Amino acid sequence: MLPYFLGCPSWSEPAWRGSLYPAHASSAEFLPHYARVFNAVEGNTTFYASPSAETVARWAARMPAELRFCAKLPREVSHNGDLRANLDAAETFRRLLAPLGSRVAPYWLQLPASFTPARLAELHSFLEPWQAGELTVEVRHPAFFDKGEDERRLNRLLHGLGIERICLDSRALFSCDSRAPAVLHAQAKKPRLPLRPTAFSQSPQVRFIGHPELSANDPFMAPWLDKVASWIEEGRTPYMFLHTSDNRLAPQLAQRFHQQLMQRLPGLVALPQPEGDARTEQLGLL
Repeated sequence: MLPYFLGCPSWSEPAWRGSLYPAHASSAEFLPHYARVFNAVEGNTTFYASPSAETVARWAARMPAELRFCAKLPREVSHNGDLRANLDAAETFRRLLAPLGSRVAPYWLQLPASFTPARLAELHSFLEPWQAGELTVEVRHPAFFDKGEDERRLNRLLHGLGIERICLDSRALFSCDSRAPAVLHAQAKKPRLPLRPTAFSQSPQVRFIGHPELSANDPFMAPWLDKVASWIEEGRTPYMFLHTSDNRLAPQLAQRFHQQLMQRLPGLVALPQPEGDARTEQLGLL
């Protein structure tokens, strides 16, 4: 059993056939194959559309008890006016995912860059109904990264409620000078902000947006390897999610991170070998 949570943005990637998944795996088989290797997944899809009750029931039947599904609150909650007016919508979403039980841990509130420090009282009211550890928050307005009073107010609020501040690291992505459409698209969508490796709870959260050439990520991952190792040694259970520009190589990047973490934490067990084509997987790890 891993002492931390490791995963990718989703499990529903057809491009992972032949590497993470067997070449002829059906989409219905993706989740069990994913969960055989990784123990956490970002719930990016729930940001764009809530799943049906039938879909949640299928997930509940296929999702192992130890997997953690970090479901993003729908954008109708996080990006649609005053957060306080959206508390009922957030509760409706939680009831929808209730069949997953403790596997939904934590929920994510991803706020837009337009969410300014002037709205912190609004955020406070939204957060009050949540228990410590049930929710994490990602902010994108530059004022929350300037080390001034606005950032300190945000940090005091989250720390006081036991709510984690997600750290998004996009340095590797923006170090890439490729003109590939997937890279340009990712660079246009992802924020480019200073790092804030906070630990306001037992479960710090990191999202790493990687370079499409796996080895180019190593210098950017190195500080996170040290940080994750130290968190684990402190008794924390961090979450580490790894992306690439089009996410075709996200599983290989996550595996690469874990292999390097094993060098810092002697005794850390290896990940299970994916059930796809081992030759494809090994090429990805070079």
